[in-house]
Amino acid sequence: MSSPSAQPVSLPARPVVGVLHPGAMGAALGSALKARAGAVIWADAGRSHATAKRAELADLQAVPTVADLAARADVIVSICPPHAAREVAGLVGSGLTGRTDRPLYVEANAVSPDTVRGVATLLGDRATVCDGAVIGPPAWTAGTTMLWLSGPGADAAATLFEPGPFDARVLGTAGTDLGTASGLKACFALQSKAAPMLWVALEEAAAAFGVTDALHAELDRAGVDHAAALAHARERMAGRAWRWAGEMDEAADAFAAVGLPDGFSRAAAELYRRAAGAGQDG
Repeated sequence: MSSPSAQPVSLPARPVVGVLHPGAMGAALGSALKARAGAVIWADAGRSHATAKRAELADLQAVPTVADLAARADVIVSICPPHAAREVAGLVGSGLTGRTDRPLYVEANAVSPDTVRGVATLLGDRATVCDGAVIGPPAWTAGTTMLWLSGPGADAAATLFEPGPFDARVLGTAGTDLGTASGLKACFALQSKAAPMLWVALEEAAAAFGVTDALHAELDRAGVDHAAALAHARERMAGRAWRWAGEMDEAADAFAAVGLPDGFSRAAAELYRRAAGAGQDG
């Protein structure tokens, strides 16, 4: 599960875990945590009927607000659209006012390492923030999805998922490497979400130049299955373009922060935004 490391965070034997918020991935994470948790709770104020239904099916317990969740939870897992990560952390921080102990905050969103560190600043206690990166679909059975963890409490967080459908592993030296898991996620996202958008750009450019048939002929002659690649890209973006635009922005920030070109992800973000705006994501 993890490499030997210092354990700066101590949790109760059966902690109360809060999930913000039970979308498709959040509901799967919440369900996976039930085996080790005393209770898994979520905040239902302002959430949609679809979210409430997912939480019900995952057998999660509702509390009224994020402040109520923050006051009660020993562990908080933030799993929301990337652009909302700081807002959610701010709400949690407000809810922690007056609390003498601090919950372990697992920042599991697809964000840059700098955003993770910004979340830690918002919460006012870097020592209780754990960086998480989910790679794979919402997991209900084992063998499909990894949960990479780094930073303070990574070992404790990983233990909460054993056994279960998420394969939780610790990166680096837990307790010091806040942002490492998000760095891994940014790298993986470059090939899983940015690279496929090259085919969308190629197709749109060829149409604009009036060379679609000629391009397809040349790709066929080169042995490139362009139709399958384009279909794969469009299938992956359906229903997700609005969310993945934010993830690509965060991935671009991550690459720029280490001195690498960020244009790949910036371009993908713009294409996802265009798709979302055109209603291609349903």
